[in-house]
Amino acid sequence: MIFLIGTHRIGVRRPSSRSTGVLVLVCAGFVRGLCVNPCAATGLLRVRGQTGPMKLSTYTSGSGPRHVGLVHGLGANADTWTPFVDRMLASGDYTVTTLDLRGHGTSGRAHASTANADDFYRLDELANDVAENLPPGLDSVVGHSLGGAVLARAVDRLAPAHAIYLDPGFFLALPTTGLSGRLFWLAPLVSLGVASVKQSREGAKVKAEYPAEVRESLTRAEAQFDKRMALGVFEEVAFHPVPAVTPSIPSTIVLSDDSPAVLREREVASYESTGWDVRRLPGIHHDMQIEDPDRVFELIRDVL
Repeated sequence: MIFLIGTHRIGVRRPSSRSTGVLVLVCAGFVRGLCVNPCAATGLLRVRGQTGPMKLSTYTSGSGPRHVGLVHGLGANADTWTPFVDRMLASGDYTVTTLDLRGHGTSGRAHASTANADDFYRLDELANDVAENLPPGLDSVVGHSLGGAVLARAVDRLAPAHAIYLDPGFFLALPTTGLSGRLFWLAPLVSLGVASVKQSREGAKVKAEYPAEVRESLTRAEAQFDKRMALGVFEEVAFHPVPAVTPSIPSTIVLSDDSPAVLREREVASYESTGWDVRRLPGIHHDMQIEDPDRVFELIRDVL
C-alpha cells in the first residue's frame, strides 16, 4: 500500500477508481477531500505540530518462542498481513503482533474538522505510536512500504534483534528539485495521476489473482483508511528520504520488481556499502507478503 509505504495502492484517476498500482494510493473520495500545501511547490519543510503517541489497535497471535512485530503500509491494516501471518504461525516458531497505524483500521484518526490533517499524520507521529505500542526487544520487526519508513524512525527505540524492510518507502521516485520538482508539486494530484496510470493497471491484474478473502480484506482496509493523509506522506518521504548510513540495528531490505518506485536503484548500493543486507525477490510485485507469502517467508526466515 504506499506508498507505498504499503499496500494495495490506487491510482489518481477518477475518485471512484478501484484499480491498484504501485506509485500512489488514492482511494475513492480521496481526490475530493484533498488540500495542497503551497510549501510543497517550493520544497520548503512544513512545520507540523506534535500530537503525541496514541493507543493503537494491536493484535497478537501464536505462541512460538520468537516474537515478531509487523507494520503495514499506507492504506492497509493489520488484517492485510494475514497470508504472511498464517505462514509464520504454521511453522510453530512465532508469536506475531500486528497493529493498525493511526488513520488505518480501527485505530484513531484526525477529527473530521481538523483543518490540516498533516499535523496528525507526520511520519514521526506514526513512528512514536509504533514505538509505544509494540513491545521493545522483539526478535524482529518487519515494515512494508510506508511501514518501512515508519519503522526506520522507530527502530532505535524498539531495539529488535533484527529489522526487516519489505520494499520500504525510503525514497519516492518523484522529482523534488529544480523546475521539474516545482512543477510537479504545484499540481501533485495531476502529476501523481499521470505517473501512476501504468502501475495502476498492472496492480489491478495482480490483485485479481488474490484469493477472494484477501481481496475482501483489502477492500475493508481501503474503506477504513483516512485518505487525507496520503499527499502529506508522499511529500514527506519524497523530501526527507531515509539516509544510507550504517544501521544501528542489524537490518535487511527485501526488494521486489517494483522496488524502484520506493527505493531508487542507484541508492541500493549505498545501503549495501554501509552494512545493510539487501535481498531480492525477482518476479514478484510490491505487495510481496500478500502475493507470495511462502517465498517471502523462506527468504527472510533466517532473520525473522
